[in-house]
Amino acid sequence: MTRADIVAAARSWIGTPYAHQASLIHVGCDCLGLVRGVWRDLIGEEPEAAPPYTPDWAEASRAETLFDAVKRHFNLVRLSDFREGDILLFRFRDHLPAKHLGVATSAKHMIHAHAGACVAEVAIGAHWRKKLATAFAFRGVAD
Repeated sequence: MTRADIVAAARSWIGTPYAHQASLIHVGCDCLGLVRGVWRDLIGEEPEAAPPYTPDWAEASRAETLFDAVKRHFNLVRLSDFREGDILLFRFRDHLPAKHLGVATSAKHMIHAHAGACVAEVAIGAHWRKKLATAFAFRGVAD
């Protein structure tokens, strides 16, 4: 698997409508569902089942559930070193757990899913940069 393979898999989800907890290409997904779908496209069966979660799960639990899950299956990357194909994790508020994911398509762009919109490739502008918490790489990526 190469970084180009990861980006191509993520781009194939563009236009998929947002649907909380879903992970079906062209049918519906949320940010986690997008990453789960890219995993299935490239690797196969998901390594663990995603538990049910509410839209406010991070605010309610205050636990780094998403960070811990991603860390179990991906390699941590220094934020200054993330590249295309890496998974980006965002924290919407400094005092709350990280709760949003995207797939980097370059150092300046990502693909992500968010409520009220379809999966899209967007710029990682000032708004997103300030919320970027950490980055992870798929294991076994051939650069």
